Amino acid sequence: MTKIGLLSDTHGHIDDKLLDFFKDVDEIWHAGDIGDYSVFKKLQYLKPVRAVFGNIDGQDIRIRYPEHNRFRIEEIDVWITHIGGYPGKYDSKVKPEIFRNPPRLFISGHSHILKIIFDKKINCLHINPGAYGKSGFHKVRTAVRFGIDKKDIKNMEILEVKR
Repeated sequence: MTKIGLLSDTHGHIDDKLLDFFKDVDEIWHAGDIGDYSVFKKLQYLKPVRAVFGNIDGQDIRIRYPEHNRFRIEEIDVWITHIGGYPGKYDSKVKPEIFRNPPRLFISGHSHILKIIFDKKINCLHINPGAYGKSGFHKVRTAVRFGIDKKDIKNMEILEVKR
């Protein structure tokens, strides 16, 4: 089983609570709006990181990370992007591909709203980990931890930290 730590919208902020929450994961995935490359230096020191850039990220991050990151882990097809929408309201940039070739796990950020929704139409789990940064309208900072065991996505846990 591969343990994943998932976050988004850090806007240049991480702290010891997050690092402690991710200490036993195998990989960290960041769904964009990183905000400052120093965030990645801290995360990469802890575990390997997969990421995408978000709409607030500058060239220093955009040259290192793609807009879309699609890959397989164990037996799961994963697609991470920053602006992707969610079931019933997918963003126009992802909508044609997500219906033509749906992943098993679709991850996006941007909204600052934690959502975990299964899309029955395309047999796909959507996760938006919310926002862990201090910028934005959200009142609670969130991150997600879960496991991938061959074809199963399980053991979903949420970290909530008041702003």
